[in-house]
Amino acid sequence: MTDVTTQPLNVSFLGLGVMGGAMARHLGTAGHALTIYNRTPARAEAWQAAHPGLAARVATSPAEAAEGADVVITCVGNDDDLSDVVLSPMGAFSTLRRGALFIDHTTVSARIARQIAVEGRDKELLCVDAPVTGGQSGAEAGTLSIMCGGSAKAVDAARPVLAAYAKRVTHVGKPGAGQTAKMANQMCIAGAIAGLAEAIRFAQAARLDLDKVFEAISGGAAQSWQMDNRWHTMAKDEFDFGFAVDWMRKDLGLAIEEARGVGASVPVTGLIDQFYADVQALGGGRQDTSALIRRLPRRGNA
Repeated sequence: MTDVTTQPLNVSFLGLGVMGGAMARHLGTAGHALTIYNRTPARAEAWQAAHPGLAARVATSPAEAAEGADVVITCVGNDDDLSDVVLSPMGAFSTLRRGALFIDHTTVSARIARQIAVEGRDKELLCVDAPVTGGQSGAEAGTLSIMCGGSAKAVDAARPVLAAYAKRVTHVGKPGAGQTAKMANQMCIAGAIAGLAEAIRFAQAARLDLDKVFEAISGGAAQSWQMDNRWHTMAKDEFDFGFAVDWMRKDLGLAIEEARGVGASVPVTGLIDQFYADVQALGGGRQDTSALIRRLPRRGNA
């Protein structure tokens, strides 16, 4: 966790999944007065049991969680989930005080991020769409990179809060820009994994020593985070490292939809999305994204 010097705030965190639960823990450890909420109450109870004393309050609804909060942070599943916890009659915006800060870490469409910003404007809320990259390990270590959309005033207000679990916070642009940047991030990751999968299968078919190939190419222009962290595990058919194929397909779908709206051509993204559909058909939807290699036949001395 990054050292935090901000004044303690009343922070409500909605959504205690793999990513959200770790971020909430960092906020509590940083000294903020933490309220937690999860749509599945058992998960909130389990989080509280695992982190005794970190949460001052467990709310039973988003509206209750937002009462008296200086900051509300969400990290849920998709557009519908986010709309429900924020904009519904019992959503956070129904009780969040005028001038408060709202931060969303969900990877969703830029459309709903812009809608939330418009809805928040009437209450003078400071709204930031702030998707993250860095995975479960980054959330646990407090070293996430966060791309933010919103006004400069809103992002500046968010920075001291985000410092509890981020090593980098970048203001990308206006509302929705954070989500659009996250789409670009996912496109890059998918492309890197697709290339890595083919390279590994090629090296296996050529009966090369995979360790030697890795040693030879990982220090040059081919190097990437995916190569450093997934070359050996993909070669061994190990796919239990967090971010699931199902979620990558959701994210690539958002990117393809946004590309249509802005007139961008993304043929490689569309192709890899279909490759991931093949992995889902093989039963790999809950495996991590490196399972893309499963659709390629194994040859050689692997």
